[in-house]
Amino acid sequence: MKICVGLSGGVDSSVAALLLKRQGYDVFAMYMQNWHDIEGTLHGECEWEEEKFVAEMVARKIGIPFYFVDLSKDYMARVADYMFDEYSKGRTPNPDVLCNSQIKFDAFLKAAENLGADMVATGHYCRRRQALDAAGNPVCNPDGTPVWSLLEGTDLNKCQAYFLCQLSQEQLSKALFPIGEMDKTQVRRLAAEAELPSADKKDSQGICFVGKVDLPVFLQQKLASSEGDVVEIFPEYYSSHPESFAKPYDYSDVVFETEVYRSGRKHIKKTRYKANPWGSVIGRHEGAQFYTIGQRKGLAIGGHKDPLFVIGTDIERNIIYVGEGERHPGLYRKALKINPGEVHWIRTDLSLETGRELRCRVRIRYRQQLQDALLRQEEDGLYVIFDEPQRSITPGQFAVWYSTEGGEAPELLGSGVISA
Repeated sequence: MKICVGLSGGVDSSVAALLLKRQGYDVFAMYMQNWHDIEGTLHGECEWEEEKFVAEMVARKIGIPFYFVDLSKDYMARVADYMFDEYSKGRTPNPDVLCNSQIKFDAFLKAAENLGADMVATGHYCRRRQALDAAGNPVCNPDGTPVWSLLEGTDLNKCQAYFLCQLSQEQLSKALFPIGEMDKTQVRRLAAEAELPSADKKDSQGICFVGKVDLPVFLQQKLASSEGDVVEIFPEYYSSHPESFAKPYDYSDVVFETEVYRSGRKHIKKTRYKANPWGSVIGRHEGAQFYTIGQRKGLAIGGHKDPLFVIGTDIERNIIYVGEGERHPGLYRKALKINPGEVHWIRTDLSLETGRELRCRVRIRYRQQLQDALLRQEEDGLYVIFDEPQRSITPGQFAVWYSTEGGEAPELLGSGVISA
């Protein structure tokens, strides 16, 4: 079997390649370049030439062929443009999820297959297994091919199954995750023992293949700045506004009338907002599309005992809504909705029909602890109802659900883009 390892220059993919070589596979490495533009990136965080150089040295050390492929056009069309478009709509996308489903296990996979690869391996901390039924028997498709399960990795602190939540059965059938049974310490030790050039290399951060960015500056490549109001919502608002099922507050009824008053010794006429029991205009911002639910940094507004958090955005009116304190009611909700076209099942054999429900465990962001919830499929979409209120449910992000069945690790069943 011929296997292509996506070699990034990091320690994880390096050890993945090393393990496959030691196991006797016909292995070759390929480095993909997905990004050229450095505008908005922070210095030293997106130096692809250095990454490529390290990856090539690793391949030479292991003794496997090394190739290079430029996928920047695919990345721009299928990940970056999607990201800019989502922000323009007031949603906060997760480009790393799209990078895996659209680039690593699609465009990159096709490039690897053109070089003769049967499968693609990456350095993700997760595991792939043939699915088993309740009795422990292998699950197969009608044509006899295996149904695959995607499981969390052994190292739960590094598990990256969340980022693979949009993979299909076909993609999983051609994927290998050689370090899924290892933890980071073991990976580092093995790399050091093999004297791999990437053994002490720090983990990459920021947007996949772009690096750490100053997000407003990065987004301003495509999205124009536009000043608008920052409105603080008082806790009193919620006592007269009961929570709507799976629908965030839009705060459109919090309006501000103006009044003219005289100020100073010369009684100069000025205009101000009348007092509103539900909220107050407390500042200005440079564009609602640059902010996300739960954000704390970047508001630059003082005069409060506790920190301010973004609790909502109105793109059409260019308004940011904020609340004071980590326990502000606007930060918490018990349900979310996923539109029909944005529901994705890895285990298609377990997908819900309209009117059906499924108990599961859900996370709405990477590294969040799994939360008990109920999935309910309706004609207008999939609803996720949590046992406990969740903080900062953010449209554009991925809700990912896992099986509640026992086993060696939680199995990722499906995912969807949060619409509301």
